Amino acid sequence: MCGIIGYVGHRRSQDVLFDGLRRLEYRGYDSAGLAWRENGRTECVRAIGNLDSLGSVLAAHSAATDASESAAVATATVSAGIAHTRWATHGGVTEDNAHPHTDWSGRVRIVLNGIIENYLELRDLLADEMIQCTSETDAEVVAQLISFYYDGDLSEAVRSTVSVLSGHFAFVAMCDDDPETLVGVRRECPLVVGVGDRELFIASSISAFVEHTPRVVELHDGEIAVMHPSGLTVFDDNGLPRDPQETRVERDEDRCEKEGFETFMLKEIHEQPSAIAETLRETRAALAPRENHQLGLAQLRNVRRIIIVGCGTSYHAALAGRMAIERWARVPVEVDVASEFRYRDPIIEPGTLVLGITQSGETADTLAAMRLARARGATVVALTNAPGSQATREADAVLFTRAGLEIGVAATKTFVAQVVLLYALALDLARAQDALALDRLAELQRDLDLLPAHVEHVTRSVDGQMRQLAERLVWSPFFLYLGRLSGLSVALEGALKLKEISYVPTDAYAAGEMKHGPIALLGRDTPVVCVATEEGVLPKLLSNLSEVRARGAQVLAVASEGCKQIAEHAEHVVYVPAADSLLQVVVAIVPLQLFAYHLARARGLNVDQPRNLAKTVTVE
Repeated sequence: MCGIIGYVGHRRSQDVLFDGLRRLEYRGYDSAGLAWRENGRTECVRAIGNLDSLGSVLAAHSAATDASESAAVATATVSAGIAHTRWATHGGVTEDNAHPHTDWSGRVRIVLNGIIENYLELRDLLADEMIQCTSETDAEVVAQLISFYYDGDLSEAVRSTVSVLSGHFAFVAMCDDDPETLVGVRRECPLVVGVGDRELFIASSISAFVEHTPRVVELHDGEIAVMHPSGLTVFDDNGLPRDPQETRVERDEDRCEKEGFETFMLKEIHEQPSAIAETLRETRAALAPRENHQLGLAQLRNVRRIIIVGCGTSYHAALAGRMAIERWARVPVEVDVASEFRYRDPIIEPGTLVLGITQSGETADTLAAMRLARARGATVVALTNAPGSQATREADAVLFTRAGLEIGVAATKTFVAQVVLLYALALDLARAQDALALDRLAELQRDLDLLPAHVEHVTRSVDGQMRQLAERLVWSPFFLYLGRLSGLSVALEGALKLKEISYVPTDAYAAGEMKHGPIALLGRDTPVVCVATEEGVLPKLLSNLSEVRARGAQVLAVASEGCKQIAEHAEHVVYVPAADSLLQVVVAIVPLQLFAYHLARARGLNVDQPRNLAKTVTVE
C-alpha cells in the first residue's frame, strides 16, 4: 500500500528519490525511508510521519557530510538508490520499520509494496539457518532471503527468493557488492520502469518519475527488471530475456499543484464538473475493446445478469449503478463487496457480465474478484481511472473515467465519475435491450449532459452553508446518515467521507432500517443527515424523520428544489437542482463532501492524508 521508487543514473540519487516520494505521497503512508550509495558505502535515512520529517533528517545528514565527501559525490559517474513511503501492515510504525529493509549482514536492501503471506514460515526457515530477523515486518524476511541466496548475481538471488514467496508484492533490491545495479520484480502489484538519458527509474507509479522521462516500460506479472548504467534487461517469469517495449506517457506539469486551493481535496471537489464532462465525452466512444475482444451493443444484447464488485467508494458507486441499470435496462444486477465475493463461491451463469470498479486499477481485492469471475466464464469489464493499470491488462474490456490524478486520499471526483460512467453504461444497455423508448433515452441523455453544470452550481452555492453547519456541529460525537433507494448510496458515501477525514464515528443506513436498531443511538441534538431526493418514497422518508425528531435529534437534509415538505421535518435543508432521482446522486453528494471537508478542517485535521488510509490498496 506504500509507494516505492528506485534510481540508477548520473544525478544525485537521494534528490531524485526524495522528489519521487513527494509525487507518490498521495498514496498514503505513515513513515518513510531512503537508501543510496555515497562515497563507497550505502547511506540510509528514515523517519516516522510525513515526508517533511524525512526531509529534515535528510538535510541534517547532508549537512553533516564532510565537504570532501560531498565533492566526491558531485563527481561520481553513477548514483543509485531506493526509497519508499510505508504504510504499516506488519510491525508497528517505528523508525526501524520505516527503514528500507536490510538483511542481517547489511549488504542487501529492499523496498516493498504488498504482502508476503508466508513470511512467518520463511522466518522460521531463516532461523534454522541461524539467521535472526530483528523486526516484525515481512519486508525484512525478503531482504534476508536475497542475502541468503546471493552468490555474486543479484538478479538470480531475487529470482530464487521470489520462487519461495507467497502473496502479492512488488519490490526493488540493491546490494553493496553490486552498487550500480537495482533489481525489481512484481507479482500482482504495480511496478513500472522509466527510461531516461543514461538513467533508469523504477516505481510503483509513473507519476514518481514522469517529470524526468515520458518513456515507460511496463512489467508483467513475474517479470524481473535488472537496471544498470549500461541499460535495462527484463526477464520473463521463465527466466528468459525479453525485449522491453517502450511506450510514451503524457506529462502533466500541473498535476500536483493546488492552483490556489487550500488543499488538494478542495481542489478536486471543484474539479468534479470537468471530471464528469470528460468522462461523458469518453463514453461517446463506448467501450474500449482489449486486443481481439469486442463488447459493443451486439454483445450487450446478450447480457442476462450483471455483477458489480468494488471496495469502499467504488462499492457505493456500484449501488447507484445497480439502480440505474435495473430501472432503465431491466437487467438484474448484484453488487458485491469485492473482498467477500471470491470467498463465497459465487454462481457465474452464461450471459453474466462482471464489472470491476477500481479507481487505481490496482485494488487487490477487486482484481482477485475479477480473476475469479473470468476464470468461471464471465465477461469482465474494468472501470478505472488508470490507463495501463493491472485491471486494464486483466479485463476483457475497459471503461475509463477521466477524472485525472486524484491526490486526496478520500475519493471525490473519482466517485462522481464512476457513477456517471455507470449511468452511461446503463443507457447503452437500455438501448441494446430495447428497454426504453427512444424519447426517454434522449431525455435521460440530455439530463446526463446537464450534470456538469448542476454540480458546478451546487459546489459554488452551498459551500458557505456547509461551512457554517460544519463549524456549528464540529464537536458532535456521532452522526447518523439516512437515505432511501438512490439516496442510500449518497448517504453511505457521505458518511464514509466524514469518517475518513474527520475521524468522527458515523453510521449510514437505509432510512427504513433506522427503527430496527440504530434509533437506539439517537439522543438529544444527535445530528442526523438525510438524503431526500427520491420523490417516490418521500412520504415514507418523512415518516422516518418524524421518529428521529421525536427522540430530540436534529436533522440536516439534502433535498431536491421544490420539495417544500422537507422543511417541516428538518432544522437545516440544503437544496440541489431537481432532476431524475437517479441522476441526483451526482449532485446530492457534493454538499456532503463539503460538509465532511469543512468539519475536518474545523477540527484542524489533514484532509489530504487522513491517518491509517492509503490511496492505492494493493493488499487484501
